[in-house]
Amino acid sequence: MVFTVSLYASLIIFFLGLIYRGGTWFQREAGFYGQKMSASERFFSALKSMLAVIFSAKIVRLLQAFVLDVLLQRKILKESVLRWAMHMLIFWGFILLLFMHALGRIVTDALFSNYEPTLNPYFFLRDLFGLMVLAGVVVAVIRRFFLKIPRLMTSSMDKYAIGILAVIILSGFLLSGVKITSKTEFSDMAEEYAGWLSQEELRALESYWVSDQGLVSSDVTRPFAADVLDQGKQAHESYCAYCHAPAKSAFASYSTGKILSPAAGAMDRAGFVGILWYIHFLSCFIGLAYLPFSKMLHIFSTPITIMANAVMDEKKSKPENVATRQIIELDACTHCCTCSLYCSAMMGYEARQNTYILPSEKIAPLKALAAGRDLNEAETRAIVEGIYLCTNCDRCTVVCPSGINLRQLWLNARERLLQQGPAEPLVLSQLSFVRGLNRKKTPADIYPLPLEKADNAVSAKYRPLLDPDRSIDLTPPAGGQQPTSGFENTFSYCFGCQNCSTVCPVVGNYEDPQEQLGLLPHQIMCSLGLGLTETAMGAKMIWDCLTCYQCQEHCPQNVNVTDILYELKYMAVAGVDEGRQNHDQAGGLR
Repeated sequence: MVFTVSLYASLIIFFLGLIYRGGTWFQREAGFYGQKMSASERFFSALKSMLAVIFSAKIVRLLQAFVLDVLLQRKILKESVLRWAMHMLIFWGFILLLFMHALGRIVTDALFSNYEPTLNPYFFLRDLFGLMVLAGVVVAVIRRFFLKIPRLMTSSMDKYAIGILAVIILSGFLLSGVKITSKTEFSDMAEEYAGWLSQEELRALESYWVSDQGLVSSDVTRPFAADVLDQGKQAHESYCAYCHAPAKSAFASYSTGKILSPAAGAMDRAGFVGILWYIHFLSCFIGLAYLPFSKMLHIFSTPITIMANAVMDEKKSKPENVATRQIIELDACTHCCTCSLYCSAMMGYEARQNTYILPSEKIAPLKALAAGRDLNEAETRAIVEGIYLCTNCDRCTVVCPSGINLRQLWLNARERLLQQGPAEPLVLSQLSFVRGLNRKKTPADIYPLPLEKADNAVSAKYRPLLDPDRSIDLTPPAGGQQPTSGFENTFSYCFGCQNCSTVCPVVGNYEDPQEQLGLLPHQIMCSLGLGLTETAMGAKMIWDCLTCYQCQEHCPQNVNVTDILYELKYMAVAGVDEGRQNHDQAGGLR
């Protein structure tokens, strides 16, 4: 009764959890996609798109992805045979054990009329599938804690997943092994199914079970006479064999029982069968009930992600469907850290020691943000830096075994973080060019906001220096100032040809660029030549710069235009006086 109630309670929590988590896929956003769509609109949009795929030629790609990438896990095999073996053992062992054994009375019994958990092939397969999971867990432990694979980080959820699987499988083998050796279990079975046998026949049956079934009993002693074993075998075949396969069929449990046999009597008297029964089934029920809320949800979300990305076109997909897919992708991450192993921004992590620079470590805070949870200031700055330093090289997307479109996820999340995170570190990054390249993919009302935030936060105090009534002679000084050291002083080579401003994509974006940007690139160089550093720092141009290096590459005088704009941003953040002192000591701008 307790078992039945616990099973159905855990199943109810499990299915309600799945429904809840599935509902969040249509409610949450990782970025600006789908922000104006309700959950119901996103759900029906996804449903409509799924039906369109099923009744189109894309169904071939969908089935191909399901077979090769979900069932056979092709991407993992290409990356590592050991990892592939681990995933296959855990994935298939867990799924088959879940449906054949844990849900046997619901699933297997409905498919096979002769189902009994102690009959073959089910008796044998239970141990086989359990051993598969245990072998996979052992490999996972070795990989995470002993092989020291670079940038393979272990989170609390990883430990939970490994731990709960280990407890379920080990307690299951221990329970089966102790039951095989238990005299109490044998006596209860004999009384229920062969209670009408005489004492002599029961003793013969017990002798046969000690000899062939792994039972440990002090009531009978070896060696057994042949006629006693024959009598016991006949009783077994008449009353036990129809619902109990030979114990040796459950090879792992039988071996466990043999190992425990010296202590079997003491364990039986202490009631270890009941203790292990509660440990095993409670761990199973807790694991099943908690599955929708844990990392283990990727058992369901990863196949969905793989198949969705196999048929979705990045350019043609509806924004609401992209938003839904990206939330599913956050749940699909297995934290295998393959993406971090191949990340081209990896050296940024080595230099900054900010774990959020690594792709695999960005998923958890993004999930928290998507769920509406606030990060503290340090976490926010760290994840903003991690997202912004991404080079969008697409390596993470290519190698991700869960099929997550990580590059698009970073671009989308970046825009959301830009609206709420600190502005200064972002615009100081030379990698802002990536954002400029994706400008057309960003809503027009969103793109300029971070630039304005940075401009207002840092350079607003220099804005009065750009008073239009103030007369500034932007003619380069005669002869120019020769650089003393460093690239920063190459502005003195500028002779005002305006080539940098002509090729600048930011300047070309405005009909009246000087009104919008304050000073154009060539004017900033002239300002520096006149010693008007503060004036140069007041230009909005230094914050809008994409660091695309077009100006620097096209300068006939080899002026390091982009690097100078980059340096000005740092000086603006640090402050004029502090910036002058620090950069003068380093031979910087004068």
